[in-house]
Amino acid sequence: MSKHPDLAEQIGNDIVTASGTTLLGADNKAGVAEIMTAVDHLINHPEIAHGTIRILFTPDEEIGRGVDKVDIEKLGADFGYTVDGEKRGSMEDETFSADGATVIIKGTSAHPGFAKGKMVSALKVAAAFVDALPKDRLTPESTSDKEGFIHPVQMSGGVEETTIRFIVRDFDTAKLAKHEAEMQTVLEATLAKFPGASGEITVQEQYRNMKEILDQYPDVVAKAEEAIRRAGMPVLKRSIRGGTDGSRLSFMGLPCPNIFAGEHAFHSKQEWVTVQDMEKATEVLIQLAALWAEEK
Repeated sequence: MSKHPDLAEQIGNDIVTASGTTLLGADNKAGVAEIMTAVDHLINHPEIAHGTIRILFTPDEEIGRGVDKVDIEKLGADFGYTVDGEKRGSMEDETFSADGATVIIKGTSAHPGFAKGKMVSALKVAAAFVDALPKDRLTPESTSDKEGFIHPVQMSGGVEETTIRFIVRDFDTAKLAKHEAEMQTVLEATLAKFPGASGEITVQEQYRNMKEILDQYPDVVAKAEEAIRRAGMPVLKRSIRGGTDGSRLSFMGLPCPNIFAGEHAFHSKQEWVTVQDMEKATEVLIQLAALWAEEK
């Protein structure tokens, strides 16, 4: 029996995974396969009534640019569903709100052989800054459920200038500003310990909690829940500790909750999905199409 709880539940199922050399296995090849299988089924079963269905595939979701080129008017849809979730039966109508923060620290370069009293290493200031950020809270490693975090994802540079890139996350959009203010306070305290160093933080909005929009469209969410039940599963309604293209699409005028694809071990070389979960995701999409047709 596997010690991995998610994998243990799937004993007896058929596991699909990647080669082990790439991050992109189940996420989100599974969703693409499920969508196209549902489309194929609807085409070959014209007795299943459904309205007009638009299919949208977006690239670069993981870097927050998946919907940059989407023309909502041309797409011509009133609402949508992403297929990019985890466990069988899960449906998500809430994501993090997200900002990106860039910290640039400047120091003073000098020949290391003659650096005494002259050199101020931006690299060391940057290291001290990251180390001074809270460790028992506001980190991915120390938070769960609805708790937000500040997460350094990249550091580059040298003695003279170093750049640190952060992602800032919280379900409560207003708390993003509080997290960023705390970063500013920590940066100022760190710079005070390194005379001659300077630094600044710039913030870029990335996406917002889609629940702020989806709460205005309860029927869109309710239909997804009912489709899951009609496919023979209990509904696992969740909040995503992350985001989907549905976050930005919702704010672009296309309310868009997220349906499970059966993906596990996201963003690792061990990503996997089961054939059985993929079949259930496909069934949910077919049920969803039929459900909306009942409204006509």
